Amino acid sequence: MIEQYVLDLQEVDETQVAVVGGKGAHLGGLSRIEGIRVPDGFCVTTDAFRRIMAESPSIDDQLDRLSRLDPDDREAIRTLSARIRRTIEGIALPGDLAAAITRALARLGEQSGYAVRSSATAEDLPTASFAGQQDTYLNVVGPAAVLQHISRCWASLFTERAVTYRRRNGIDHRTVRMAVVVQRMVLPHAAGILFTADPLTGNRKVATVDAGFGLGEALVSGLVNPDVFKVRDGEIVAKAVAAKQRAVHARPTGGTEEVAIDPRRRGEPALTDAQVVRLVELGRRIEAHFGRPQDIEWCLLDDDFQMVQSRPITTLFPAPESGDQENHVYVSVGHGQMMTDPMKPLGLSMWQLTALVPMHTAGGRLFVDVTRRLASPASRAGLLDALGKDDLLIRDALETVLDRDGFVPSLPDADPGRPPAGASVPVETDPAIVAGLIERSEASIAALGRDIRTKSGPALFDFLLEAFEEHKRILGDPLNFQAIMAGMDATRWLNDKLLEWLGEKNAADTLTLSAPDNVTSEMGLALLDVADVIRPHPEVVASLEGFEDEGFLDELAKLPGGAGARDAIEDYLDRYGMRCIGEIDITRPRWRERPSTLVPAILDNVRNFEPGAAERRFEHGRREAQQKEQDLLSRLRALPDGERKADEAKRMIDRVRTFIGYREYPKYGIVSRYFVYKQALLAEAERLVRAGVLAEKEDVFHLTFQEFHEVVRSNQVDDGLIQERKDAFRSYHALTPPRVLTSDGEAVAGVYRRDDVPAGALIGVPVSAGTVEGRARVVLDLAKADLAAGDILVTACTDPGWTPLFVGIAGLVTEVGGLMTHGAVIAREYGLPAVVGVERATRLIRDGQRIRVHGTDGYVEILP
Repeated sequence: MIEQYVLDLQEVDETQVAVVGGKGAHLGGLSRIEGIRVPDGFCVTTDAFRRIMAESPSIDDQLDRLSRLDPDDREAIRTLSARIRRTIEGIALPGDLAAAITRALARLGEQSGYAVRSSATAEDLPTASFAGQQDTYLNVVGPAAVLQHISRCWASLFTERAVTYRRRNGIDHRTVRMAVVVQRMVLPHAAGILFTADPLTGNRKVATVDAGFGLGEALVSGLVNPDVFKVRDGEIVAKAVAAKQRAVHARPTGGTEEVAIDPRRRGEPALTDAQVVRLVELGRRIEAHFGRPQDIEWCLLDDDFQMVQSRPITTLFPAPESGDQENHVYVSVGHGQMMTDPMKPLGLSMWQLTALVPMHTAGGRLFVDVTRRLASPASRAGLLDALGKDDLLIRDALETVLDRDGFVPSLPDADPGRPPAGASVPVETDPAIVAGLIERSEASIAALGRDIRTKSGPALFDFLLEAFEEHKRILGDPLNFQAIMAGMDATRWLNDKLLEWLGEKNAADTLTLSAPDNVTSEMGLALLDVADVIRPHPEVVASLEGFEDEGFLDELAKLPGGAGARDAIEDYLDRYGMRCIGEIDITRPRWRERPSTLVPAILDNVRNFEPGAAERRFEHGRREAQQKEQDLLSRLRALPDGERKADEAKRMIDRVRTFIGYREYPKYGIVSRYFVYKQALLAEAERLVRAGVLAEKEDVFHLTFQEFHEVVRSNQVDDGLIQERKDAFRSYHALTPPRVLTSDGEAVAGVYRRDDVPAGALIGVPVSAGTVEGRARVVLDLAKADLAAGDILVTACTDPGWTPLFVGIAGLVTEVGGLMTHGAVIAREYGLPAVVGVERATRLIRDGQRIRVHGTDGYVEILP
């Protein structure tokens, strides 16, 4: 193959990232768009970079060492990356390579000023922009200087920030190549950045222009505050003109310098309104060409815009595809399910196939389109009330959208707004109802497990489609819904009435302590019983503290007391092994598949509790609830019309005790079914691996259920699709899912509208009464938790998989949640003061800080 060292910008386009890097490819694409001007220039290709790297064999050894470094070892990365840069900059350019570059310069004018810009192959990608990771040099004058700065660009592939960024994004250093773009310098009157979507809200219909005098470097470096214009539908809808004190200009001899702006011009806008609108029109043309919102660097010279860079805006959360041009409002499923991490395609499609309402996907998350329910007056109030009980910020965000004239149409009441059949009919306060629902669910799951054993190949998928209908029938049973709502409604009734009658906040929190039939709270207490079996055997404890792989259960049996310890853990896994963090995603490893996840929680329980703690704790909660009931009823009877009030409260207390524990059971039933489905699907994946169709069984996690079905039918798989899905899934982790998202791509954030908290406090939702002060433990991974008695757990969200930690903490703070979400229910069961829905809690609270959690009033104080 003939190596090409230099290509003119007009010779390349966005398909040639491997040859000219991301920046070069996008500039080539820009130069081909009608009406878009790009400064003349050329690309020094990745062939030239490979040639240079081959000139120094020692680089291979240095790259091997670099790939083995811990990404958090900044000092080692700094030292080794600097050594690699020095090696590259010290390599003399071969004569034919230098000649090819100087010939290209001669065509453009040797003594002109040039921008010499790095263009890596892992740069300006749809999933990772790498903005600012490599170097750019402005106004480089003369062939010798240009050649020197090309070497510096090659070396900048190994800056500390670039190396760290690649490691954190899972990109191998050896797979990245560096090209260099050399362009004639534009000496503009003004320059800046155009975002074709609002980078703050994500709204695709609002473009944002940042503008300043002179070179754009002044804005990029933060030297000046820019003028900011927002444009929608060809009109400026917002404008802020900054007082611009300084600018960056090119020096005649090369390089740049800061200059003071004439005081008479400092308050002038860098662009006229007409220029702003024209610039956005050009940006829309560029966006249409590349097929996604763009971050564009522009220059203005003699009323003529020239584009010097365009890259995808990678921080935008994608909007679900609606298939029409109507306005839509979407609500996050993950915020309701307490799992906001991205899900793999199999997990997304399985949840869609087993959900009771249609769901849309975007950014690896699930959303429900609530537009019609918001548009119908009868259903709107019920929807806002229901979602507000789960998450106040979702309600506020929806109300923000509703306040915008015309975005949500007004429609007559329709079926989509009706509650589920039978939901309005109150169910009797009868424990037999809960027992019957649990019995029917367990019988159905047992039948599923028996019947699925004989199914394989395409027949398995046909069977599963039928099983999903049974799944939805059980979940959608009106009695199931009534039982859930009975406990929730009674809780709200008690809190409202006891506040009105006795002035007592959140009285129901104590009344729900140790409620019967709560499978999730029982799961947490059962792990205390496991610790009781292990605690008397020091060798077992030591083995658990030092285990290295998932075979530790077999190793335990060889130790004194180890057989009993293993059996206790196995019994626990038989009952609860289908659970895990993020359990709505069927692809997540279950505790049965990865029992080591539970070891830190077991060891915490061994250290922090005495034998018999589970029974004592449950009995203590039961007695406390009983005493609270007697106290409340006694106080009510002393009021005017007290007997009636006490009788009504007693009926509601009995109702809460009967039904509130069942609130957690339907999710347990869902994940129990999911584990049966998963085991059968993985058996099919293993067959495909043995047949040579798949490289590894977990590749099927990156296929939808329907795609997996087709692979089983055809015994063929698209390896490129699987790799594409893996790359996309990795990129989704960098996106923050919004609670509410519109079809314009706008992420609508709700706010707490409160003025009754101390200055500096972090506001949230009060979900479990009481106040506690202690050490904050910010935990993002259950397997890495290290808790001591009295610690307060701070995390993003808590689904049932977090419950093993609840028995050992003194309080709870989460970023997501509402009054009836999982963490709130279990916090009340265990009597833990808790505040949920605290925005950015895991970033604002540092691990180890002392905090005070006000679970009754809904705020958190960070203590000195």
